[in-house]
Amino acid sequence: MSGKSDTSREDTVKEFGEAVNMTPSSLRKWLDTDESKSVGQSDGGGESVGHESGRRIVQLLEKKTELTDDDIAHMRKVVGYVHRHLKQKPSGDVTDTRWRYSLMNWGHDPKK
Repeated sequence: MSGKSDTSREDTVKEFGEAVNMTPSSLRKWLDTDESKSVGQSDGGGESVGHESGRRIVQLLEKKTELTDDDIAHMRKVVGYVHRHLKQKPSGDVTDTRWRYSLMNWGHDPKK
């Protein structure tokens, strides 16, 4: 493997750690709420993409073995989503907003 891809992986892991500010237990607890399940896009009425991503984020946060290329790809997806979504912050109190709930499904609580 070239040094560049190693650095890129390290950068991704670092950015993921900065984007995801919820602990595995707090994220797991959040994903069990009705609010969590009420937001996001899904194909055919099943689990939303963000909710599914949240479950994957919990696995990544708890992972003790080497990260796979697929893990790194999902981490990049999470970082991209969080960064894009933060730029769309609505005005006013965001505590009980779909915007915040969506971000929390992706492991980021903007109120932290």
